[in-house]
Amino acid sequence: MNDGSAAGLLLDADVLRRLWRGIRLDPADFSGGGGGADPELIAPVTEPFTSVADVADRLGRLERRLVDRGDRRSVFLTVYTEMTARTAAAIDDGEFDDGEWMRRYLVRFAEYYRVAFLAFERGAVGDVPDPWTVAFGTAVRGDALVVQDAFLGINAHIGYDLALTLSDVGIDPDRDRKYADHRRVDAILARLVAIQRDLLAERYAPGLSRVGETMHGLDERWSATALRAARETAWRVAVVRSDARWPAMGTVTEWLLSRTATGGASIVSSPAASPSTMRALHEVEADRFDLASYTRAFHERATPTVADGTIGEAGSDADGSAGEASSDADGSAGEERPTG
Repeated sequence: MNDGSAAGLLLDADVLRRLWRGIRLDPADFSGGGGGADPELIAPVTEPFTSVADVADRLGRLERRLVDRGDRRSVFLTVYTEMTARTAAAIDDGEFDDGEWMRRYLVRFAEYYRVAFLAFERGAVGDVPDPWTVAFGTAVRGDALVVQDAFLGINAHIGYDLALTLSDVGIDPDRDRKYADHRRVDAILARLVAIQRDLLAERYAPGLSRVGETMHGLDERWSATALRAARETAWRVAVVRSDARWPAMGTVTEWLLSRTATGGASIVSSPAASPSTMRALHEVEADRFDLASYTRAFHERATPTVADGTIGEAGSDADGSAGEASSDADGSAGEERPTG
């Protein structure tokens, strides 16, 4: 584990860079688009989740409704629903040391997304965490690339929600075992992001070939290595919150998470790709990108085959699999921090 002290966290160069970017970005610029509160759209997320199976069912319904509406908030949700299904399958297959803790982890993690989405749809801007305001607002506005919409959601959920989730479900007792289980999710997420990258690269190929570029400048900051680092930072923050003797540490770290995740959103919104590359990719999306076919292709590729390994065999690359899909795992939502 990396340094879990408050000083070590604050002296981390990447944390400081994101903090600086987050302080400079005004989320109010992205707050438009919510407030409609379509009853049919929000129906799957009006009540707290009660189990992993409940999460899988209702987030799947929300994803389908967003796709039907051409709403690009579905792009992140496509990855997230698969991640939930693969992790639940791995729990059922006994691939985690503490399956019950992992079920609470999954349900609690989903609660943060549910509450943020519902608040945004209801126009309750003050109740939407800043990183989610940027992610949802950008997707609704529709002027970013699809790959950016995906990574803005990943950034908000890992960069902000995950540390709070870990604090809520608790990292003690048996901290080392829980840490090992937390790290086992890395391979599942890396595999799904790799699938997403490949699908988007195929769709972007005509534009990329015209300007002689690759996807590198778009997704390098969210490689498997970068995702592992982000999840490690979430654990470090949870350790600081758990071990703190200063009562205000919870408030301070929540502010730090908000600002650094907002800074991450600023980075995703300003990729290293050249302007000519970005123009070419926007043109490709306008002509060729179909949200429904992309969603179907992602779920088809994400479904493990007999040849796939388990998360324990995935190692540090992006090719790990969580095993066969399942949504039968049951778990509770833990404490009642998020409300909505």
